[in-house]
Amino acid sequence: MVKQLAILGSTGSIGTQTLDVVRRNPDRYSVYALCAHRSIDKLVAQAREFHPEVVCIADEDLYEELQRRLADMPCKVWAGADAIAEMVGMPSIDIVVAAMVGYAGLRPTIEAIKAGKTIALANKETLVVAGEIICELASQYHTPILPVDSEHSAIFQSIVGEEGNAIEKILLTASGGPFRTFTREQMQTVTAADALKHPNWDMGAKITIDSASMMNKGFEVIEAKWLFGVEVERIQVVVHPQSIIHSAVQFADGAIKAQLGAPDMRLPIQYALSFPERLASDFPRADLFALKDLTFEQPDLERFPNLGLAYEAVRRGGNIPCVLNAANEVVNLAFREGRCGFLQMSDVIAETMAKAAFIAKPTYEDYVTTDAEARRIATENIH
Repeated sequence: MVKQLAILGSTGSIGTQTLDVVRRNPDRYSVYALCAHRSIDKLVAQAREFHPEVVCIADEDLYEELQRRLADMPCKVWAGADAIAEMVGMPSIDIVVAAMVGYAGLRPTIEAIKAGKTIALANKETLVVAGEIICELASQYHTPILPVDSEHSAIFQSIVGEEGNAIEKILLTASGGPFRTFTREQMQTVTAADALKHPNWDMGAKITIDSASMMNKGFEVIEAKWLFGVEVERIQVVVHPQSIIHSAVQFADGAIKAQLGAPDMRLPIQYALSFPERLASDFPRADLFALKDLTFEQPDLERFPNLGLAYEAVRRGGNIPCVLNAANEVVNLAFREGRCGFLQMSDVIAETMAKAAFIAKPTYEDYVTTDAEARRIATENIH
């Protein structure tokens, strides 16, 4: 049976690669709904190729233009956060690919879970901000959450068939990003253009900057805690510059299972859509004979303090990971716009975590308030 997809963030890196998987498997997947933030040209082109029932744009100011440009199409045209939240619950949708960037992905993911949709989760901020609420809702509504991140997909693939076997340690791999060998002095003067030159992966601008600062890996630590029920003390970050081992799991007997492959996001995307089946593909293969070295390093928390801040946030718990995420979104954008230095990002995040009000058992409304407060504090601390 053909599965109907709603793709949130369809014009971004994960969204476009998801559409490539659909393009290659038309007998298995159909696009029911597309949603983008502002990239109207890409969204219109996607709508004309995939003929969804619903096309939604988050920026309401672009609604009339989108409606005009799709006037000859039979699809519904919607706009705004409320429309996105309504769209994900439509009865015909089987899988929601949650690939919106940042905090904006939280509300539609919650609504999709409540509607009982399978979640292919690429928006790691959802679990960073509100992991406890998301896991409780997924359990309450019996909603499967399948990870799309290459690292979490690798962990997931390593534990399939290991039900009941204790996980001793998760080995979460990191490429180290473009500044892996830089000194702090060198990092003082790096620009956004430098940070966007990731050595291995083709990703969107926000996540590429997060990878360069290692905040992305900190987020993945928090995400892994919630996805796999493992305390952060048993999640070890391993810098692996070749990005061939996507992550690994060490079990109670000492055995380690890892998932290897070429750095191509379409593989974990396809696996999340097809699980438990593996579909044939012509994606690039990792040639072990061509690999000269597989190397592993300890992360340096002095040069990359964001990783340490993420561990601190999840250990403090409550709403502090939400503070971490909000502050990071502010400084990430400021760095891309040239208003904040690369190393200053960590300082602003730390100051925001110190100043924001702590809530031990936050509700969804508390997260909304915390997000707004943390953004205000972070903005005030950018000089």
